[in-house]
Amino acid sequence: MGDLSEKLMEELETKTAFTIPIFGGIPVPESCVVTWIIMAFLVLLSIIFVHRLKTVPRGAQCILEILINWLNNFFTEILGEKGKRYLPFLETIIIYIACSNLIGVVGLTPPTKDINVTVGLALIAIFLIEYAAIRAKGAGGWLKNFKKPMLLMLPFNILDLVTRPLSLCMRLFGNVLGAFVVMELIKIVVPVGLPVVFSLYFDIFDGLIQAYIFVFLTALFMSEGIEED
Repeated sequence: MGDLSEKLMEELETKTAFTIPIFGGIPVPESCVVTWIIMAFLVLLSIIFVHRLKTVPRGAQCILEILINWLNNFFTEILGEKGKRYLPFLETIIIYIACSNLIGVVGLTPPTKDINVTVGLALIAIFLIEYAAIRAKGAGGWLKNFKKPMLLMLPFNILDLVTRPLSLCMRLFGNVLGAFVVMELIKIVVPVGLPVVFSLYFDIFDGLIQAYIFVFLTALFMSEGIEED
């Protein structure tokens, strides 16, 4: 168990990939470098998939259109017509988180293991949630929501602005880190064979589920903010 504690502490540390030799040295975390790799990969895929698009889709274009249509329908059902302007952001986030969680399959450290990344994602999501509410109802209507259903709920509704990003952040970070702990325990009990099976589950299935949950909750909170009184 002592080894597990040491490995867990190592996972919690923000690892530096390299240092930029200016202003006394600017450390670049490993999660940032892996994010750049994911960005480059997604940009390359985008160029390949949109090159020579055809009116009658075939092959990879069919798969791409099925995926995009599913994402569009999924978010539109939650947000309605008023929320269509936010689909590109939500779809980008779910693709990024999915790729971040799946990248462990090829031996790279998932950026979502870095709490700084999950905090950043949560803050961006909450900013968009509140922006959508202000845009839909105006600043006055947005402020009035804090005293609903009664004035007594004002402090709790204000506290909700803090708890929402915290819950989004810790849910994503906690599940990714929890998967690491479970995998290490399995390796201790059954070091051969079984870890491979569970690795496929945590690296693929669970990673996709966590991406789904993050954007689903974000879209749900947005829907609450833009819905008419």
